[in-house]
Amino acid sequence: MIPADPADPVVPCADPLGDPFLRTRIVLPTRPTTFLRRQRLVHHLDQALQTPLTLVNGAAGAGKTLLAADWAAGLRQSVAWLTVEVGDRRPSVFWAYVLQSLRACGAQAPGAVGFPADATRVDRKLLAALAAALNDRDEPVVVVLDEYDRVTAPEIAEQLEFVLRHAGRGLRLVLVTRTEPLLPLHRYRAAGELTEIRAAELAFTPEEAVALLELHGLSLPVHAAGALVDRTRGWAAGLRLCALAAQESADPELYLKEFEADRSTVADFLLAEVLKRQTEETQDLLLRVSVLERFCPDLANALTHRTDAEALLVGLHRENAFVEHLGHAWYRLHPLFGEILRAHLRVRLPGLEPELHLRAARWLRRHGTLPETLAHGAAAGEWAFTAGALVDDLAIGQLFTGLRSDDLDQLFSRMGPEATGLATDLVRAARDLSRCDLDRGLAHLHHAEERLADDSPGPAHDRAPGPAAARLSCALLEALAARLTGSPERAEKAAEAADELRQQVPAHLLEKHPELTALLLTHLGSTRLWAGRFDDARAALSVAAGTPGGASTVLPREESMGHLALIDYLNGWLGRAERKALAAVSEAERLGLPQPCGSAIGRLVLAAVAVDRHELGRAQVLLDETADLPSGTHDPVMAAGRAITTARLLLVKGRTRAAVEAADPAVSAAVTSPWAASHEALVASAAHLAEGRPERAAEVLQGVCDHQPGCAVEAARIQLAAGRPAAANDLLDSIHTDGRTGPAVTVRAALVRAQAADGAGDADTARKLVAQALLDARRERLRRPFLDARAWLRPLLATAPLQELASGWLTPGASRRGESRDGERRGGESPRPEAQPSPLVAAELSGRERDVLERLARMMSTEEIAADLYVSVNTVKTHLKSVYRKLAVNRRSDAVRRARDLRLL
Repeated sequence: MIPADPADPVVPCADPLGDPFLRTRIVLPTRPTTFLRRQRLVHHLDQALQTPLTLVNGAAGAGKTLLAADWAAGLRQSVAWLTVEVGDRRPSVFWAYVLQSLRACGAQAPGAVGFPADATRVDRKLLAALAAALNDRDEPVVVVLDEYDRVTAPEIAEQLEFVLRHAGRGLRLVLVTRTEPLLPLHRYRAAGELTEIRAAELAFTPEEAVALLELHGLSLPVHAAGALVDRTRGWAAGLRLCALAAQESADPELYLKEFEADRSTVADFLLAEVLKRQTEETQDLLLRVSVLERFCPDLANALTHRTDAEALLVGLHRENAFVEHLGHAWYRLHPLFGEILRAHLRVRLPGLEPELHLRAARWLRRHGTLPETLAHGAAAGEWAFTAGALVDDLAIGQLFTGLRSDDLDQLFSRMGPEATGLATDLVRAARDLSRCDLDRGLAHLHHAEERLADDSPGPAHDRAPGPAAARLSCALLEALAARLTGSPERAEKAAEAADELRQQVPAHLLEKHPELTALLLTHLGSTRLWAGRFDDARAALSVAAGTPGGASTVLPREESMGHLALIDYLNGWLGRAERKALAAVSEAERLGLPQPCGSAIGRLVLAAVAVDRHELGRAQVLLDETADLPSGTHDPVMAAGRAITTARLLLVKGRTRAAVEAADPAVSAAVTSPWAASHEALVASAAHLAEGRPERAAEVLQGVCDHQPGCAVEAARIQLAAGRPAAANDLLDSIHTDGRTGPAVTVRAALVRAQAADGAGDADTARKLVAQALLDARRERLRRPFLDARAWLRPLLATAPLQELASGWLTPGASRRGESRDGERRGGESPRPEAQPSPLVAAELSGRERDVLERLARMMSTEEIAADLYVSVNTVKTHLKSVYRKLAVNRRSDAVRRARDLRLL
């Protein structure tokens, strides 16, 4: 017998089990004062009025209930609200509460449908009567079933789907749940009759997080709120709990940035609402996989020594138990949940964490995921295993490529001296050599080579690297050591060994790590260049520069192109050198990769070209950019190039003594570089000549001029200065260029011959030689030789034919202020070549960089540019930095002026 309501005998006051109806279950939940209405979600929920079924599906604390309650409170339609409880698993109790909620909102007249009389089942007639009554309504009623995940009986799901299907437009059903309901969602989805709001949409955005924190009396900038959102994945309860805790902190912003999840109310919430709801087996699984960034069923089984992980993970994901599906059977834990589980693991299973990391590392190594293998091997403290995995995979080159070099260096920085073995020696050698620490790097490399010579395998659990992989890694490090010590013979031996060893390692590993071959060839080419074997160097460097592999080989490709640019420059081809150097510099910048040891060679070549073009400000900026790199003092090619360029810049500025001192690269090398020695002598000779000591200048060049056209030209200039024009011409006649010597040398040679002809009174020959020199130099914008020769050259440049050839790039044009129409300057002054602004060829600017530059020219501030382009201020600053670098300036006004010189504006 069902007790009746004394006020209305038709309406029962108790459920079919005889328990009184709980009114709190059928009223809208109260929204707290700190509740934030998110209009985007309210708008989405409005679609529920147009579809029979709506699903709001998210994890515990995702804000589902408050969202639905806030939305429902604003509706004009009748809203029946029911918070489902565990006891509603009996169909009779569930439907009794549904009917009670309909009556409470006035959507169902008392006695119109009836009431479940049997406590064990629900009569089909009752459901049909309910569906019919709803279908007869003029206006649909909205029924919200909160905590619907507590309904686990398939029978109730079938009954609910029956009523929904037959109620027609009279019912709009909204399910608020943590799990997928047992309803044919696919049918409603296919018919366009389903509105869905899921976890990704429920997550707070950084802007919403800022607004929520403001409701709690906290002020946080958007970027800081973004970091908090990343850590919480925008989880509503996590943000609210953090805000409440931050209110009690002396420094709320610092607390929100650094709070310890396992020591907060967030931990209490997740442990109570998620972990403790699971079975013992599932709890054990969650605790063990908490040491992983991501996991699949097989990996989880390896950590638990069970075989049921797949079913458990699928279930956890379906239940929104803070287990996120990444696709292809891979999962990850919510970041905060993972932090809390790891802390819980250390309490419940102390000492197990390192063992779990080692199990994970071994499984990952078998399945070919190297970065995760290394991370877990390091976390387990198994350094022989971890280093062995790196060497075995032929991945030791990644310590140099810039893609993962910083991460790997930091990871292996934790490796203590107690870790011993072949692989650990190789990794230590690679780390030291990557920082150009020669003494320590060579010592570790020597230890590794001794172990290879002994060929004694280590303990089985260490998984010592295979001999071929270890020897090939050793060959790479030998080539780098040869480069840093200027040892051509050592480099050639390393290259020969590498060629043989490539046949002994699996082909797929070589294809997987193209950076190893690219690095080897780059080191070989650099060493050959140091030895003055330009053709052999170009052969190796060209192959390295053309190596495929995308981002993994971009830095060795950049270095190779920089070295090729240096060869072109040393041969006198400024334009070719500049194009290669710009390509080298822009390649790594395009991908945003860091600059490794030695990669500044491209900027160095650009600086040298700038000196020859008399672009002294640009040359200084580029030299300054290379000043702090370790390669400037340890890589012989880089050190010599920088020393010579710096010396030539000082020489141009008239600081002859400082130039001579700067010309010595002060590097220790196994062999002397012929071109480095020759250019050092050229600087010293030019300094003596500038100080009026031609005989001393000639002495400096003795013994270094063989097969060096540049030296021969300088020696000829000295002979001419000493009053021996015949000797000067004889020296020039002895130069054999074979078409390899470029305008930087041939223009200087032509000017020496022209000066000799002019001194002999042969004006026609002098003019013809200067004309040819001007034609050759104009293509390269080569100004320096003419400025060095200005004393005798000015009268010739004042003549009409030569003035026209020089106008606009070497001397001011006829239309410039201070000149008459016939090209003669007022007051009888000669043209001043150095007064002409220096046009440049800059690295190509991207479209967005040009947009920023144009607004810079309009005197817009960084903030105004950001607003105008709809980007962040930080993005604008990043583009500005790139523009400054490509234009070789460091101020806004200089960037605008240089851009106008280049006709970029």
